[in-house]
Amino acid sequence: MTSRLERITQQRLEKIKRIKASGIDPYPHRYHRRHTTEQSVALLGKQEASDKIEHLVVSVAGRVMAKRKMGKSAFFDIRDGSGKIQLLFQDINRYDENQIKLFNDLDIGDFIGVDGNLLRTKSGEPTVLVAEFTLLAKSLRPLPEKWHGLGDIDTRHRQRYLDLISNPEVRETFLVRSRVIAAIREFLGKRDFLEVETPVLQPSAGGALARPFITHHHALNQDFYLRIAMELHLKRLIVGGFDRVYELGRIFRNEGISTRHNPEFTMLESYQAYADYNDVMNMLEEMVSGIVKKVTGSYRVKFGEDTIDFKKPWQRLELRQAVAEYSGIDFVHYPDADLLRARMQEKGLEVDPEKDWPRLVDELISTFLEPKLVQPTFVRDYPVSMSPLAKRKPGQERVVERFEAFAGGMEIANAFTELNDPVEQRQRFVTQQKERAKEEETEVIDEDFLTALEYGMPPTGGLGVGIDRLVMLLTGQQSIREVILFPQLREKP
Repeated sequence: MTSRLERITQQRLEKIKRIKASGIDPYPHRYHRRHTTEQSVALLGKQEASDKIEHLVVSVAGRVMAKRKMGKSAFFDIRDGSGKIQLLFQDINRYDENQIKLFNDLDIGDFIGVDGNLLRTKSGEPTVLVAEFTLLAKSLRPLPEKWHGLGDIDTRHRQRYLDLISNPEVRETFLVRSRVIAAIREFLGKRDFLEVETPVLQPSAGGALARPFITHHHALNQDFYLRIAMELHLKRLIVGGFDRVYELGRIFRNEGISTRHNPEFTMLESYQAYADYNDVMNMLEEMVSGIVKKVTGSYRVKFGEDTIDFKKPWQRLELRQAVAEYSGIDFVHYPDADLLRARMQEKGLEVDPEKDWPRLVDELISTFLEPKLVQPTFVRDYPVSMSPLAKRKPGQERVVERFEAFAGGMEIANAFTELNDPVEQRQRFVTQQKERAKEEETEVIDEDFLTALEYGMPPTGGLGVGIDRLVMLLTGQQSIREVILFPQLREKP
C-alpha cells in the first residue's frame, strides 16, 4: 500500500512529464528577476505616497506558499528571501494554452517567476497582477501540513530547510544572528583589531579544559585534534607583533549535549596587547550593550519571564564573596577537595567523588551563583587552580585576574589578564597534568606555544565570547539548538 507522500510524489512526477511534453523545462538554468518582494511592496508604497497614477511593472520570483481559487481567478502567495507578496491570476482563461496547462500543474512548494503590474486589493494587500509567469523549479514533495506552523522539534532540527520554509520567526532568529556577527566585526574593526584564521586541525588540544575530537591525517600518518579553543595560536600572533587580533570561528568539544551545549559552537576570541582584564571588561560591556541596541533597537530584551537590561554599567562581583553569599560556602576555608566536598554534601549536594577542588568550586558557581545572574554581571578574581592561563593578581598568590560574564542565568564570556611568564606557564601545565593524569580533560603542554612565550609576549588581555548563547539572549531562545542552523543530533535508528 503506497503512502500519501508516495502518491503525491508520483502525481507530481506525472505533472513534470506533462510540463516537459509541452516544451517547458521544469528546472530552467536561470531567471533574471528585477525586484524582490520587499522592493515591490516598497515601490507600491512610494507610488501611493506620491499620488502618481502610473503602472508599476515588476518581475518577482519565489516559492508558492498558498493558493486560493475564486471563480475564474486565483490568488497565490509567494515568498522569497526578503518576504512575501500576493499574486493575482485574473481570469485564468485569458492566458495562452501552454500557460493555462502550466498553471493547472502548479503546486504549493513550486518556485515561479512572474511579471506584472503592482496594485493594492480592496483588502489592502500588495499584489502583482500576473501578466506572464514561468516555472523555475518543481517541488516533488509537499510542504508540511499546516505549513505555517511546523511544530515537531525533531523534524525542525533535522530538516532545518523545512523549518525555515514553514516558520518565519525561525528565519528572523538567524537574521539576528547574522546581524550580531556583522556588528561584532564592525565594532572590533573600528578598534583596529585584525581578523585572522587559525588552524582547526591541531597536533595538540590546548587552550581550555575539554575532551577533544580526534581525527587521523593519512598523508602525515598523524593524529590531529579538532580545536577546543583558539587561544594558543592567537597569542602566538601577539608574540609575533600583531597588537590586536580576533577570530570568529567554530570550536569542537567532545562533551555532553544540553539546551546550552552543542559539540560544535561558535566563539569570538580576541587578544589585545598592553591591556589587562579591566580593559577587556570595559570593552566587552561596551560591545555587547551597543550590539544589543543596534540589533534589537533597545537595551532591554525579553528572555523567558525576565527582561534583561544590557545598558551600561553592568554589575561587578568578586567571585569568593558572591559564591559565599549565594551558597553559604566560603571555598577559601576549605582548601582541599575532601574538605570542600564534605561541606557541599552538608548543603545537600550530590558531589562526584572524582572531582578535584577546582571543579568543585565550578560546581558551586554553576549550582548557586550562575542561575541568579539574570542581569548582565561580571564575576571576577578566580582561584589560580581554575585558570592555568591567567596572570596572578598582584599581592594575591591564590587569585588570578580573570572574569566571567553572565546574563540570563548563563555564562556568555570568559576573559583573563594573560599569563606571559613562560617559566610559570610551564609549571602550571606540569602541575595540572600531574593532578589530572588519568583524565581526558586536562590542559596539554604545547611546547611550541611555550617556545613562543620564551621570545616574549607583552601584557595582554584575552577574551572569549559564546556567540550562540549571546544570540539566544537576543532572540529569547531557551535552547542552543534554536540558534544553530544544523545542531548535532543523534542518528535516527
